[in-house]
Amino acid sequence: MSDAYEETARARWDAVDAYLAEKLIPGDEALTGALAESEAAGLPSIAVAPNQGKLLRLLARTLGARRVLEIGTLGGYSTIWLAGALAEGSRLISLEYDERHAEVARANLARAGLDSVAEIRTGPALETLPKLAAEPGAGPFDLVFVDADKVNNARYVEWALKLTRPGSLIVVDNVVRGGALVDPSVDDPALRGTREMFDLVSREPRLEATAVQTVGAKGYDGLLVARVVE
Repeated sequence: MSDAYEETARARWDAVDAYLAEKLIPGDEALTGALAESEAAGLPSIAVAPNQGKLLRLLARTLGARRVLEIGTLGGYSTIWLAGALAEGSRLISLEYDERHAEVARANLARAGLDSVAEIRTGPALETLPKLAAEPGAGPFDLVFVDADKVNNARYVEWALKLTRPGSLIVVDNVVRGGALVDPSVDDPALRGTREMFDLVSREPRLEATAVQTVGAKGYDGLLVARVVE
């Protein structure tokens, strides 16, 4: 693909994302504020796109989710999308490695009026998840959204299986990696972790899953959606 063609394609993807957002995603001060505060704090610009956030909210609402687990909070943008789908008395727990990111996210959730619904726990998720599993009443979770370090994607899905029930959904973001997923010449840790996750899901009888490629303001990537069946 030539640079000129790629630049034209990306401009078209951005334009389509903007059109979809204008038609289907009304402006929301809490969400736009979360992005602005995250940028001002110097957080990386890797939050989900608005249409992807809306998809997460629709999935949570369709499930009638009352317990949601998010692995990877960043500035709380996707957390707000998910928490906004939950009825009174529901609970969202989000796990974030970086304390500075968590501070920004907590402030964003408070401004959105969702700090009583969503709780952020800090530390390496692979250390936090066993504690969560041992916590009375923490689960099972109806929806798990995985958007953290890709090296541990397979481990996160394993923990998601332990913390869910039949009928729950597990969503994993950034699984296509610009197409590098199928490029044997690229073998970085994030890709190894993502490929290991696909191997795990493909042989796991407790999951039925699909994955879709996406293009848009966030570039070329994709997500996996898996339903726990037993």
